[in-house]
Amino acid sequence: MPRKAGEKAARAAIVEACRWLVEAGLVQGTSGNVSVRFGERMLITPSGVPYERMEPEDVVAVELAGDGSSFRARGGNVPSSEWRFHFDILRSRPEVGAVVHTHSPYATAFAICRKELVAAHYMIAASGGATIRVADYATFGTQELSDAALVALEGRWACLLANHGVIATGPTLERALWLAQEVEVLARQTAIALQVGTPVLLPDDEIARVVEKFKVYGPRGTDK
Repeated sequence: MPRKAGEKAARAAIVEACRWLVEAGLVQGTSGNVSVRFGERMLITPSGVPYERMEPEDVVAVELAGDGSSFRARGGNVPSSEWRFHFDILRSRPEVGAVVHTHSPYATAFAICRKELVAAHYMIAASGGATIRVADYATFGTQELSDAALVALEGRWACLLANHGVIATGPTLERALWLAQEVEVLARQTAIALQVGTPVLLPDDEIARVVEKFKVYGPRGTDK
């Protein structure tokens, strides 16, 4: 597939992903953002453009080489205010092909309480381990927030951001979207379980077995 056709498809996939996030209730208004790796660049949602009006041409291309200040965009578009952690994740984690940031209600409630998600259900293994950590709080859009997110994501595909929201990553956009939804489902299940009683946690060796199973489970699309 010619590069231009591939980039057009990648941009369209980002727009479709954003609209799906709204429909799924994982973002509200213009909250949240999506990025994908495309060659030596990062394609990322623009700042302040409502998802229902966003077009593929609105997606911003940021060079992964350098400090992130080199980008190409239509009109007055600029990268999402959270471009730093997207940029730093893609730069430091070559296995990551896409980053999805949401403000999904239940997972964000845990982030507000600064409580990590634990192994109350085996699906937590989709995140890569027995916990989904909470990154230390920092103002949105700052390098401090990006640094905190990288620490919380060590050995994981997802994390919570204190008093903020969720980051879900994956080798493909499809996988990152799937994980973002799974994190929210897990948070909702855990919140309900805490009302019923005391959740019984699965042991680390069981989670390790499930982590291995997840290497061949779930969406394995080829989107870039």
